[in-house]
Amino acid sequence: AEEYKEGHIEGSLNIPLDEIGEAMTWLVKDVPAVVVCASGSRSEVAVTLLKANGFEKIYNGGRWNSFGNIKVGACPIK
Repeated sequence: AEEYKEGHIEGSLNIPLDEIGEAMTWLVKDVPAVVVCASGSRSEVAVTLLKANGFEKIYNGGRWNSFGNIKVGACPIK
């Protein structure tokens, strides 16, 4: 929550990693989404969990830094 307060993508949702299981009950599986975090490691875990539960249009967007920029590796978004 503190990271989200420091900066986030406009219109984004803050779903802590330990709440992903509950969020899967109301997230829409066929809506594309990019997952980010401060370091990129929690977003990778979240993407893995979501994909294992049928979310196919989920992408790891890398890490979000305190300057409000996304640091992205290879991201298959078109």
